[in-house]
Amino acid sequence: MLPDELLSAAAALVQRMTAAGVKLVTAESCTGGLVAAAITDVPGSSAVLDRGFVTYSNEAKMAVLGVDPALLSAHGAVSAAVAVAMAEGALRYSLADVAVSITGIAGPGGATETKPVGLVHLAVARTGRPTVEEACRFSDLGRRGVRIAAVAKAFAMLGAALA
Repeated sequence: MLPDELLSAAAALVQRMTAAGVKLVTAESCTGGLVAAAITDVPGSSAVLDRGFVTYSNEAKMAVLGVDPALLSAHGAVSAAVAVAMAEGALRYSLADVAVSITGIAGPGGATETKPVGLVHLAVARTGRPTVEEACRFSDLGRRGVRIAAVAKAFAMLGAALA
């Protein structure tokens, strides 16, 4: 279901998080739970994953993660501000130490002139540290390609957060 290199990255991340005693929560939109799926593919992942939120709609982002409707209205769901709010909300509504959020346009539809297919915003929030956000322009790799690239980037950002 997921590429072997992604599953290997998930296994390495689970090992690092287990050793560090860190719990993870995910808040995913365009990836639809792929980060959590990759993590749970790893034996022993229950020591690491607290929970995962798939908040595909704006209503879910508001109701489940506490994203401010004004942020969604001002910036749109695919934005740095919303990615940060999603990560911080996931951390707040979980028992985790670190959260990753992903919101983007996987395509083929949904793009605008300023928000093309392949634009993905990710954020990592960690207790006691500033939230880190990054915008990626994966271009049009196809829906699956954008989603896989976003998961790989999420793993890289989580790895950096453990340093």
